[in-house]
Amino acid sequence: MTSGSPAGIHIDNVKGWLKDRTLVEGELEFDLVTHGRSNLTYVVTDQNQNKWVLRRPPTGHVLASAHDMGREHRIISALQGSKVPVPSIIGMCDDSSVTGAPFFVMSFVQGHIIKDLEDSKAFSQHERRKQSESLVDVLVDLHAVDPDSIGLGDLGKKEDYVGRQLRRWKRQVDEGSDREIPLFNDLHSKLEKGKPKQIGSGITHGDYRLDNCMIGHDNKIAAVLDWELCTLGDVLADLGGMLMWWGKSGNDNSVMNEPPTLADGYLTIDEVVDRYAELSGRDLSNLPYYIAFQFWRLAAIIEGVRVRFTAGAMGNKDIGDELRGFKLRIDGLLQASVSTLERI
Repeated sequence: MTSGSPAGIHIDNVKGWLKDRTLVEGELEFDLVTHGRSNLTYVVTDQNQNKWVLRRPPTGHVLASAHDMGREHRIISALQGSKVPVPSIIGMCDDSSVTGAPFFVMSFVQGHIIKDLEDSKAFSQHERRKQSESLVDVLVDLHAVDPDSIGLGDLGKKEDYVGRQLRRWKRQVDEGSDREIPLFNDLHSKLEKGKPKQIGSGITHGDYRLDNCMIGHDNKIAAVLDWELCTLGDVLADLGGMLMWWGKSGNDNSVMNEPPTLADGYLTIDEVVDRYAELSGRDLSNLPYYIAFQFWRLAAIIEGVRVRFTAGAMGNKDIGDELRGFKLRIDGLLQASVSTLERI
């Protein structure tokens, strides 16, 4: 985390807004959560060590459809009281004059975020197994939620999820990128032609993985975080996305070479698939397609992040080292998508 003069935060205005909604004591400290590369997330702490979390869009230019704070706030609010653990909402501010953009504030959930293999070493094999079992169980619970029953039935179109995602991310790269990526375009055509028939629909998180969840002291999921990509559609895409992050893909730089789930104790990929299938009752025969699709989709997302970093849109950080690695990572993701499609 980093503190000082936080990017995108007018401290006095935010303090006044927050004091109208909850008890705030003394001065506020804003710590930018550096894990994550999209919306700016701050842990806000008062002099009595009360904590909240503030989310706002990145500073600078972003695509019109991205970083919708009201949408993310709506989703988390709707899931309050469901079997899916989420933070409590403090409030939403649509008035950009307060701090330069819409933002929302939610409760701070105590626990651990396990980002990599090093983080996983703090836990025993038994604890790791409980974490991964809970991760699968919560995903099943999310996919079992009827969006109409919690007021999210109009969150998005329910049909042709993969087709919509293919069009969305192709369009965003076409409109936002400053370069041509032939393999990206070729994979788009192959994925469009080979997409499986969608069976049913539900709430898709859009970026569900271990490090987008807060692990509680009981080693179960205490809160699912980062809902900005959530929509309605084919829930198997969520499972494919989680599995994309699960194991090492070799030295291709596609996702991460040391995901936490490589540590002994975490469920294997086969165990994850078996547990999800047993609890959900869903047919997973087309799962490899969804994994290939997710590699392609993540390449599109990272390309957008690369462009925003180039434009200085992520909070005025020194980003030289990260910029140098973006193209290599995107190439690795696209190659991983090719390899996965070849195994179908």
